[in-house]
Amino acid sequence: MDIKSTYFIGAGGIGMSALVRYFLSKGITVGGYDRTPSPLTEELCKEGALIHYEDDVNQIPAACRDKEHTLVVYTPAIPSDHTELTYFRSNNFDIQKRAQVLGTLTRQMRGLCCAGTHGKTTTSAMTAHLLHESQVGCNAFLGGITKNYGTNYLLSATSPYVVIEADEFDRSFHHLHPYASIITATDADHLDIYGTKEAYLESFSHYSSLIQPGGALIVHRGLEMEERLQEGVRRYDYSRTEGDFHAENIRIGNGRIVFDLISPIENIRNVELGVPVSINIDNGIASMALAQIAGCSADEIRSAMATFGGVDRRFDFKIKNSRHVLLSDYAHHPEEIRQSILSIKEVFNDRKITAIFQPHLFTRTRDFYKEFAESLSLVDEVLLCDIYPAREEPIPGITSEIIYNELRPDMKKELVHKEQLPEILRSRDFDVLVVLGAGDVDNYMAEFTDILKEKEDVGK
Repeated sequence: MDIKSTYFIGAGGIGMSALVRYFLSKGITVGGYDRTPSPLTEELCKEGALIHYEDDVNQIPAACRDKEHTLVVYTPAIPSDHTELTYFRSNNFDIQKRAQVLGTLTRQMRGLCCAGTHGKTTTSAMTAHLLHESQVGCNAFLGGITKNYGTNYLLSATSPYVVIEADEFDRSFHHLHPYASIITATDADHLDIYGTKEAYLESFSHYSSLIQPGGALIVHRGLEMEERLQEGVRRYDYSRTEGDFHAENIRIGNGRIVFDLISPIENIRNVELGVPVSINIDNGIASMALAQIAGCSADEIRSAMATFGGVDRRFDFKIKNSRHVLLSDYAHHPEEIRQSILSIKEVFNDRKITAIFQPHLFTRTRDFYKEFAESLSLVDEVLLCDIYPAREEPIPGITSEIIYNELRPDMKKELVHKEQLPEILRSRDFDVLVVLGAGDVDNYMAEFTDILKEKEDVGK
């Protein structure tokens, strides 16, 4: 197909927008729909995308109505009865999921993919940074906005590599054909899609079979999955303290984390994390392993690791001083939350930690409410918001209260509406405050930051 235009249904999604930018960079006309305007859609429009916000066939640009030369890309979050999607289907346009388009790119280039229940956004962004800062270079399609580049997309005219966050939602990662892949974790999630833990694990087994001969799998030690590797695929494991790739001589203190990478390719001494939280030791080991397989040198990797600035909403510090610490973290699965809190406690081990948590999805809350409560009980205080529904309708009896009732009985805890949070921050004092979840409470972060800074100014 000779593609002259592309049309994105759900153009403002964090992953979709990276593809919007890719096609714009190729000089292809890009149109699209999204439900609401956002800073990201505004940026895309400034870059040349033609985006509108009503489900209205009449607003589809004329250039995107030529079915012989238009590729339509949609996200699984779009309802099947969406008017514009129905129009394209009834007129026999070439319609692909975002993951199918990424899969095509992994056939055209060498795909370096990062899969796993959690950690994949940071790990893929870190991998992209390591390659981008080296002589190897890379293209990248990421699930978050990187602090270093202010975007979720990198383009290289010369590099044969493309870094992709391999998303297991809706089995999207089954469209990929990686040259090499990390699998960070396989804790069951998306049971609204998979139904059972066994089906979830099977999806990762199938994914491992897609790695191309001559490539490599780098899997975290101890994962509960069966690997199905093609002949000629190298297999490595990693963890913080054991495995083919692991850390030694870990030094944590004074806001810094430094360690040595032990690697079957080449050891790297005195690696310093640009974002010094302990979970990034694991993420960093995996990223450095993938970078070494792609040909990055020890000196390039050491230098780039120190300058990695992180990803929006992943251990995203807004304030960090002796009076207040405020950070946002996208953690929305019980194990992610546990790891996030343990990392925060390791760095701020003598300070009171308060978590604001907004559960994401009714089904996920139903399936994991006890596990959420167990993870949240690791902090000193919890402010628990209403469930963020995203794509779902309410389920009778499933509210944040079922998590609340399972929280540690002796801890300070409160059910709140998100609209109450600014006033709560004004009226109370907090030491370390972390905002957890994948919903929309993060929209308040700028206001939270201003409130705490005003308190600091008053206290001077």
